[in-house]
This record gives sequence, C-alpha cells and structure tokens, in this order.
Amino acid sequence: MTSIVFMGTPQFSVPILKDLLDSSDYQVLAVVTQPDRKVGRKHVVTAPPVKQLAQQYEVEILQPEKINHSSEMDRVIELNPDLIVTAAFGQFLPTKLLAAAKIAAVNVHASLLPKYRGGAPVHYSVINGDSETGVSIIYMVKKMDAGDIISQRAIPITNQDDTGSMFDKLSDLGRNLLMETLPNIISGNINPVVQDEDQVTFSPNISSEQERLNFTQTAHQIDCKIRGLRPFPIANVILDGTRTKIISAEPLNETTNLNPGQVVRVGKHELVIAAGEGTVISFQQVKPAGKPQMSITDYLNGHQDLKQGVQAVTHE
Repeated sequence: MTSIVFMGTPQFSVPILKDLLDSSDYQVLAVVTQPDRKVGRKHVVTAPPVKQLAQQYEVEILQPEKINHSSEMDRVIELNPDLIVTAAFGQFLPTKLLAAAKIAAVNVHASLLPKYRGGAPVHYSVINGDSETGVSIIYMVKKMDAGDIISQRAIPITNQDDTGSMFDKLSDLGRNLLMETLPNIISGNINPVVQDEDQVTFSPNISSEQERLNFTQTAHQIDCKIRGLRPFPIANVILDGTRTKIISAEPLNETTNLNPGQVVRVGKHELVIAAGEGTVISFQQVKPAGKPQMSITDYLNGHQDLKQGVQAVTHE
C-alpha cells in the first residue's frame, strides 16, 4: 500500500479524502487540517469537515495553527509518507515539509491552472462569467499553485450554477481525477506540463469590499457576482437605505432608459431595477440587515415607498 498524509480543511476536500480512506491501495497515515473554529452567530466551536470525516475513520489528526516550524510538521516528517496530498488545506507548506514525501507532494486545485492561482478560484470563475472551470492536479512547490501540471479536466459553468454548486461538482471531479492520476504519479508514468507564466491570473480571498454590488455593471455581470458569492459570503448593496444581502436575482431580457439603481417596475411579486448599459435585473431573494432571508414578495410588503423611478439602490 502507498502511504499518504492528507492535508485539507473544507467540505470540498471531504470526498477526496473519503475515496483515499476507502481504497485498498492507499494507507492514510494522518490527516492535517485547520484548527477548530467558532462558527455562526452563536460562535459554536466546530471541527472542520475534514476532521469530522477523519474522526469517523479513527485516523490520526493534526491541527496546526501554522504548519511551519510546528510539532505537527515534525510529525508528518517522522511519518515519512510516500505521498503528501493536499486539497484546499489553507496554508503554505514549507519546502522542508514538501520534501518529506518519498514520491511526491501533490495538490488538487479547483481551477484550470495557470488561471486562478490562490484561495478563491471557484468564486472568481463564477463572478467573471466563465463558461468553464475545472481541476488541476499539480506538483507542489513553495510558490503558490505554481507547480507543474500532472493532469487537468474541465467542466462547464451554467447560468444556474453558483459557487456552492460548483464546489460540489469540482470536489467530485477532483476526487475522480486524483484517483485516476495517482497510479501514474506512483509509477512515474507522467508527462508534467510547466505552467505558462504569461497566462497566470490570481484569485485572492474575497474581501468585504468585493461583496458589494455595483449597479453600473450590466444585469448579467451583477447576476454572475451574486451567484459567485453564494452561498458565501453573499453579495450586498444599499437597498432602500439599508444594507441588504441579495441572495438571488434574474437578468431580464428587456432594456430601460432609467439610471442604474432606479426602480424600473414594482409589483406585488417583483422588484425590477435598472443596471448598467440599459439592462435590468429582478430581485428574487433578499436578506435585509438584522432580518431573516425573505422572498421579494415579503420584502415589498414592508417597503411600500418603492415606486417606478425611485433610486432604490445606492452606493456608499
């Protein structure tokens, strides 16, 4: 059996780890994941999804706050694994740790590298309106997501997809691609491809400023951003004077002469807003600050002042 130390944290990593744990070809010596964190409004200390799975299989679990110069790193080196496999671990790995793998240290990255190196590749692929994304299996090097590509596979992004649905699809894709690729890594039967540095783009973690919608963009661009920020961290805007999260919306096949952010049409069950270049978008699900998520119908029951021509959306 080929021995593996697996490093990952979120739900994306879980199917990948589970296939390794269930396989008779591999022995997972330990799982390295981020420390337990406080989650939700009640700040309940919660184990990462990867830890929860590892506990079910009674695998050794290591949770360094920072992997570099840690006792957990020393433990991985002591285990002397054949492979180190990472999938959304969330920390840089020092060269000394990468060198601990007797065969290779490889990463399952959720983009078609060299596009979208960094921590939020799935978000950016949806936000930018890409028609496809995918998974890359790469050799790990000290530079972020810059290792040679071992294998790669693409899948489409539909107009109904959001970051949540793409995470699920890419997790399954990454699991399958890794299991297909590992035997070739172990045997050395591969032809890795050096990443073209001229084609590199980055996907840094989403900032609070990036969560805000800009209605000078087209309805399609706004919809892409809403879907790209769902289910987390959720897009927001100042709607009728209150910061409001926009859960879902729909670009409409019509045009307007009104300014971006003005009400084009309002009814019992619809709120249609002008966007950039004369396009329009209809809000469907919203969450005003301090209130639960609601349908646009319920929202409009408390906002009778929204009428055609009113500047409903403003920018700080």
